[in-house]
Amino acid sequence: MGNGTTVQAGKRATYPAYKSSGMDWVGDVPEHWDVRRLKHIASVQFSSVDKHTKEDEIPVQLCNYVDVYYNDFIREGIDFMAATATRSEIERFQIRHGDVLITKDSESWDDIAVPAYVAEELDCVLCGYHLAHIRPDVRKMIGNYLFRAFRSCGINDQFRVAANGITRFGLGKYWLDNALFPIPPLDEQRAIAAFLDRETVRIDALLEMKQRQIKLLQEKRAALISHAVTKGLDPNAPTKDSGIEWLGDVPASWHHRKLGYVASMSGGCTPSKSNEAYWRGTIPWVSPKDMKKRCISDSEDHVSEEAVSDTGLRLLEPPVVLIVVRGMILAHTFPVGLTSAPVTINQDMKALRPERGVVADYLAFLLEGISSLVLSHVDESAHGTKCLRTDLWKNISVFIPDEQEQLEVCAHLHQQMRKLDDLIRRVDDSVAVLHEHRIALISAAVTGKIDVRGEL
Repeated sequence: MGNGTTVQAGKRATYPAYKSSGMDWVGDVPEHWDVRRLKHIASVQFSSVDKHTKEDEIPVQLCNYVDVYYNDFIREGIDFMAATATRSEIERFQIRHGDVLITKDSESWDDIAVPAYVAEELDCVLCGYHLAHIRPDVRKMIGNYLFRAFRSCGINDQFRVAANGITRFGLGKYWLDNALFPIPPLDEQRAIAAFLDRETVRIDALLEMKQRQIKLLQEKRAALISHAVTKGLDPNAPTKDSGIEWLGDVPASWHHRKLGYVASMSGGCTPSKSNEAYWRGTIPWVSPKDMKKRCISDSEDHVSEEAVSDTGLRLLEPPVVLIVVRGMILAHTFPVGLTSAPVTINQDMKALRPERGVVADYLAFLLEGISSLVLSHVDESAHGTKCLRTDLWKNISVFIPDEQEQLEVCAHLHQQMRKLDDLIRRVDDSVAVLHEHRIALISAAVTGKIDVRGEL
């Protein structure tokens, strides 16, 4: 049992006495708090409700992965997916005020157990696929506190450790049921939840302002790229009608091509996870989680030469353009990368090797410049995962200058991008600091490192 203190933690008081929580990732908790497994304080079920429309079923709305991932609070106004469900599915998976929903599957280890709190009653909205539906026992736990506890970096670490997978990560029900949570008395849970509601609103207002700045800079970046690859750099150059409504006039010297004839395309795969020798190499194995920057020279995961020789993997010598063709990121972003080292890719990616007369750097800029058009060809698989139908987007018409002009466009864009990317990076850094402060404050409150009862 630890000794308490009446001094301040930062600017906030701590509890009078502490004890060990028995959880290395949490440390000590207030002496009068409990530590319980999730299955003892809430019911947990994994949703099996998917988008399907059958005449004999009842119309419903689905709260899906993206709704949870992008919203802390599930309320009216979210554009839920229309679907149908059986009466049994409605009884089991209809969400209620006070429920907590979390992501149980993800393409990124960091995105496991992202929570959202159902902040009001909704009419016939069901928990959708790829989510866990958690209903707290109101005698022991309030949903808003549990939601905040899932946001604590210490508590959330146990889910990241438990998640398994290589291309996709999944959290098993056993690990979720048996996850440990510090449990204050109900009145303290309410006080902590109310305190965090108030404080996070202030932080979120600052974050929103910073994110607006980033969005404006990104829009300017996108506009510069789009203009350069569709109109060129010389405003006085002769033009011609492209014959394409969205494109309008283009430089007269540019040549009409279909994307499918601009580059050859190849795919990737995932070597067997059961063969450890395949995953002990140094060859980058690029998946969508690695597509966070334009220049691709390495990846989180690596494979061996044995994996390349034994499987359908191809070693891609640079430069090739990499794109994501399947994943939830395609709901809003079309990631494009340019390799500067030999890599392999997984099955959610495509590699584009430019044909003669097309510069790889220019092709990457071109795809970035028409990303909104490419995203219009994104479809949805049966399980709600976004996928790019390459048979459609390969027929997109583009106009391409000669090789020398392509190099000039690339040089100009790199010069402009350096300035904009530096500005974006500075604002991003300040956003990261605010996010860290937000997570630290939540973690401190829900693990009892600070006593907020006197602040309300």
